[in-house]
Amino acid sequence: MSKAFTREQDASLDEEDDGALPPLPAGGKNYITPQGYARLRAELLHLIDDERPKVVEVVHWAASNGDRSENGDYLYGKKRLREIDRRIRFLTKRLEIAEVADPSVHHGNDQVFFGATVTYEDQTTGEERTVTIVGIDEADSLAGQVSWISPIARALLKCREGDVVKLVTPSGAHEVEILKVSYPAPAA
Repeated sequence: MSKAFTREQDASLDEEDDGALPPLPAGGKNYITPQGYARLRAELLHLIDDERPKVVEVVHWAASNGDRSENGDYLYGKKRLREIDRRIRFLTKRLEIAEVADPSVHHGNDQVFFGATVTYEDQTTGEERTVTIVGIDEADSLAGQVSWISPIARALLKCREGDVVKLVTPSGAHEVEILKVSYPAPAA
């Protein structure tokens, strides 16, 4: 197998990894909160200004040591550099198409929109949960943040406190009652 073929194959694998997060819905926008946008931008700047230059320095030093084929610092450094560059490309693309939506404009509203923190009760199990509807790139289920394209968010969007909505899950349909809707207070 020629080296040209393996490099081409590696390049295609690099592009596939750009989709580490769920793809955006067709024709949809990449909604994101101001805090999420700031977090992604800070990560991008950290990679460009801090981490990448350090790795380039290590790779340069390792390359000057001679034989690169068995030089662990060089091989690992080149691999890490590809990972950083892939993440930079991904973040740049996502930030370019990001649509910042400030949820504080809905403060005091009882209808569910992007950025709402919703407390709901599963009528089947009686279990109460609280989720915040955020952008795809900032969702963290462990922190109670769900993407606006997730099944629960789609079921809750545009409903009001007191509404009972049907949530379809792999385990079957559930009815959930919206107990409370809140938004962050506007910045002063």
